[in-house]
Amino acid sequence: MSSNRQESDSAIHEDDAGTVTRSLEERLVDSVKNHDGVSRRAVLGGLAIAGGSAIVGTGATRSDDDTNDSNDETMGFGAPGTYTEEQFDPHGFLREFNTGDSTNERPSRFGENDFGLNAGIYEENGQTVREFNFVAIPIEQEILPGISFPMWTFNGQVPGPTIRVEEGDLVRVNFTNAFPDMGHTIHPHLRNLNPRMDGTPQNGPGLIDSSESFTYEWQAQPVGTHLYHCHMLPLKAHVHRGMYGSMIVDPKPENVRENPRKYIDYHGPITDEVREMAAERARSRNMISHADYSPEGFDGIDEMVMIMNGFDTNFDGDNEVYAVNTRGFCYAPAQTDAFNGEWEAGETKHPIEIDRNELQRVHLLNMIEFDFVNSFHCHSQFFDYYDAGTTLFPNRKTIDTVLMCQAQRGILEFDYSNHEPGLYMFHAHQSEFAELGWMSFFEVN
Repeated sequence: MSSNRQESDSAIHEDDAGTVTRSLEERLVDSVKNHDGVSRRAVLGGLAIAGGSAIVGTGATRSDDDTNDSNDETMGFGAPGTYTEEQFDPHGFLREFNTGDSTNERPSRFGENDFGLNAGIYEENGQTVREFNFVAIPIEQEILPGISFPMWTFNGQVPGPTIRVEEGDLVRVNFTNAFPDMGHTIHPHLRNLNPRMDGTPQNGPGLIDSSESFTYEWQAQPVGTHLYHCHMLPLKAHVHRGMYGSMIVDPKPENVRENPRKYIDYHGPITDEVREMAAERARSRNMISHADYSPEGFDGIDEMVMIMNGFDTNFDGDNEVYAVNTRGFCYAPAQTDAFNGEWEAGETKHPIEIDRNELQRVHLLNMIEFDFVNSFHCHSQFFDYYDAGTTLFPNRKTIDTVLMCQAQRGILEFDYSNHEPGLYMFHAHQSEFAELGWMSFFEVN
């Protein structure tokens, strides 16, 4: 096939993907405007009626030229396909890792109300301390273009900030509750040796009440992809409203070389070759102390954080909207004239651009509430899976779907080195979740 023909086919497929996504998104937005009355059954029913025309690209989608009229049609909810708020960027969040280094602090999303998340890295009693400032605060955050949801947050965003530390570090979190009338905690999914630091209402300081503060201290162990969340009752409400985030603990290659069995799911003899292989894998997993580390990672590996979540917009105990990193369809095509990474400045919704020559490493977490399970499925490719990221050798190899209950997490590794450039879909393989927002694409270049 000629190069021109390939480019032409890619453009057609891009147009098709954008049309289908736009049709699903617009009907979902229309369905959840009335939070008091709509149910998931009603949302899915509306999508089913529209499904045939949407899939063949003949649905009643609005073109870019309809912006003024569509504002009236959406009752002031904004132009279709465009997120209006800029307080949270899922594309920025995807690759944003906070190590405590205040010199690399990103500009605050809240102007003068700067939470100063990264509070410093220093030595104390022979141990590295990574210090962070967390604030619990309620906000409104968009989950679909023009559709906001009342969130309970850490540092004004859902998911909360991603913390990245090294095994053996002391993680110090100065927590302040800025809610006017509600207590909160921070519970870490770590091997925590001090019950006072467990972040539950029954231990230590208990709930941190309005305008109160407390400093949590946790040992960074074990190695892996972990999470933190509020453990205040009713727990389902605090999780559903958004009080969760990820915490990555990187392995130290020297520790792995000294005691490899602690880090690998392998029962054979520990030869020098196995020892060095494990240490090399630890080196590639450690984005903090690696010589080539930068806030964007290092050459040859592209790391991302994806937190699967959902939102019960009418509070009937059943989610109407699903997403990865909070915004429905945020990693799907919206504008279809920007193939090969030429997205317009300020574009709020587009596929995840990846280099097919790089290893893709996804830290995947499930924080869904009101549904028993969630899943990740990628099209046209298979991945290796590291359960909770606690082993340096994969628990499962060459799979294309992984199932998770709430709080399960793991690392996925894959690449598209032998694939043609273009769009490759990934989504939940609970099909209704995909149609209700949890549908995404990689743009492979």
